[in-house]
Amino acid sequence: MSRAVLFDTETTGLDPLTGDRVIEIAALELHRDLPTGRVYHVLIDPERDIPPEASRVHGFTREDLRGKPTFDAVIADFLEFIGDDPLIAHNAPFDFGFINAELARLSMPSLAAGRMIDTLAMAKARFPGLPNSLDALCRRFDIDLSARTTHNALLDCKLLAEVYVELTGGRQRGLVLAESVTRITATYTHDLAARIPRPILVPADDLARHAAFVARLTDPVWGA
Repeated sequence: MSRAVLFDTETTGLDPLTGDRVIEIAALELHRDLPTGRVYHVLIDPERDIPPEASRVHGFTREDLRGKPTFDAVIADFLEFIGDDPLIAHNAPFDFGFINAELARLSMPSLAAGRMIDTLAMAKARFPGLPNSLDALCRRFDIDLSARTTHNALLDCKLLAEVYVELTGGRQRGLVLAESVTRITATYTHDLAARIPRPILVPADDLARHAAFVARLTDPVWGA
C-alpha cells in the first residue's frame, strides 16, 4: 500500500441516525505507512446544538462553531484530499457512519466499506482482552499523551499515525541501528586519525632467528 489516508472525526453525539452531526474532520496523508506532512483539517458548523456531554469530550461548544463552514461547503475538499485511497481510522465504522450520513444528506455516494482499515479491530486481534482505546494503545507503545487533554481530531490523527506504525510493525528500527553504527564508525575514524603512530621495533636477535627459521622452509612465502 503506497498511499493511504488516516482520518478522525468529532461529532455532536454518538448516532448520526438520530440527528448527530460532524463538527470536526482531520486527516493525514501516509506514504508507505509513514506521515508525509500533508494534513487536512476543518471545523464545521453542525447547524444544531451540542449537548454538554459531547462538549466535555471534545471541548467544543455551539458558540465555538457558529460561523464555521457547513458540511456541504467542505466536503469537496475532503473528498479531493482522500482520493480513492484506503482510509484508516480508530473504530472506523463510527467515522465512516458519520461521514456517510452527512453524504446521504447531500445525496452523494457513500465511502465504500472496502476502503476501511480499522485500527481498533487490528488492536483487538493483536491484544485480545486488553484495553484498546487510543489512549491505552499510546500508553502501551510509550507514545507521549501529554497534549491530549480532550478529544481533538487533528491531535488524535497524529497519535494514531504513531500507533498505526506500531500495529503494522512498520517502525524501521534498523534505521536507529544504522544511525548508531554510523555514529560509532565516525567516532572510531576520528580517534584513528588523531592517534600518534607508534612504530614497533623488533630486536636484532629476534629478526635473526626468524630469518633462520624461514631459510629452512621450502619456497617460503615470507621470502618472496
